[in-house]
Amino acid sequence: MGFNNLINTQKDENLRKVAIVGIYDGYNVTEEDCIRSLDELENLVDTAGGVVIARVMQAKSAPDVRTFIGSGKTEELARICEDNDIDLVVVDDELSPSQIRNLEDQLKVASVIDRSMLILDIFARRAVTNEGRLQVELAQLRYTAPRLVGKNKELSRQGATGGNPIGTRGPGETKLEIERRRIRERITALQREIDDLARVRATMRRARDESRITRVSIVGYTNAGKSTILNLLTGAGILTEDKLFATLDPTTRKFKLPSGTEILLTDTVGFIRRLPHHLISAFRSTLEEAVMADVLMIIIDASDPEYSEHLEVTEKLLLDLGAKDKPTLYVFNKCDLSADTLPHLPSDKKTVYISAKTGEGVDNMIAELENIIRTLKHEYTFVLPPSAASLLSKLYRTGEVLNTEYMPDGSVCVKAVADEATAGQLSQYIKTN
Repeated sequence: MGFNNLINTQKDENLRKVAIVGIYDGYNVTEEDCIRSLDELENLVDTAGGVVIARVMQAKSAPDVRTFIGSGKTEELARICEDNDIDLVVVDDELSPSQIRNLEDQLKVASVIDRSMLILDIFARRAVTNEGRLQVELAQLRYTAPRLVGKNKELSRQGATGGNPIGTRGPGETKLEIERRRIRERITALQREIDDLARVRATMRRARDESRITRVSIVGYTNAGKSTILNLLTGAGILTEDKLFATLDPTTRKFKLPSGTEILLTDTVGFIRRLPHHLISAFRSTLEEAVMADVLMIIIDASDPEYSEHLEVTEKLLLDLGAKDKPTLYVFNKCDLSADTLPHLPSDKKTVYISAKTGEGVDNMIAELENIIRTLKHEYTFVLPPSAASLLSKLYRTGEVLNTEYMPDGSVCVKAVADEATAGQLSQYIKTN
């Protein structure tokens, strides 16, 4: 069973025509689940610069080991591709090398790729910084290396019979082995470069630790509006588009709270269902911005009917990264586009509602963020001698100075709200009675 859906083709004819394919078993994956996942896959295709001409869905208990969708459905898909000049098929799952090869042979299309390959391609297009490009290339090579297969005589002249008969091993196989060796060497070189950059990033983090400026990471599902919020608060000037993965490289900017306390806000790469494992591994040093943060702001698209599933994906990835149990502010964005009834979360989750586009609710979001940050700190009274008077600026920068009193002997008595790390650094100046 299954059905095909030809989509209106009144779109830019210059875009690459694509067919997308998904299966569902009716139990673990329902037909509705499959439709929603294909909706997201279509958005990914659009982000990559293609146009979906046809959808093919099939009810199947398990993927076919040869062609993923079975011989009958493969024949139907081949006719659809031929009738509509489709030269790219994207499967909403992970394919084995043999499945890719068999599908391309039977469909007679230029390329068959899976969901992970498409996401990796988008990341390759979107990466801006040197580190981002290195991370994407590493993820691509790690994913594609096991899928490097020889489809023709130029890359494979291995005989069909067993053993090692004379005349069946030639330059074609040597070329394949050389290519594999080059990939292994390139992976090693890329990992070395990324490790070097990770050490630089770690040094920068240590410097930020010493400054004790509170760090807030803006996280959430892709296209929830994270970059728009950072631009609104800090004027960061990050490119924002209504497309998936508009931002890949993390951007950190200072922001001064109403109390005068400075914090660091970091925009991070968006999450998505079934984010390729190799991509998470390659971007781990970047994603660690969420792990190292003091506070998380999880941005949720209030206008998306699948917001709860997106939040579940976000929280699962944060758990995998070891960043789940941090003080968190849940921010429902795009409330100007949502229905009359706004979504709600359990009462133990601190929630605010905003529109980054109109500015509605942003002041309340900032106030709630400041309240959360204030819970990380305690009130202290410091007596700074003249020789340590310069530390007053540190308290203004990293904490909240409530009162200052200049003493006759030149010392300064400061009542301030500070975190435990800052209080520890200035412990010798804390007034105990």
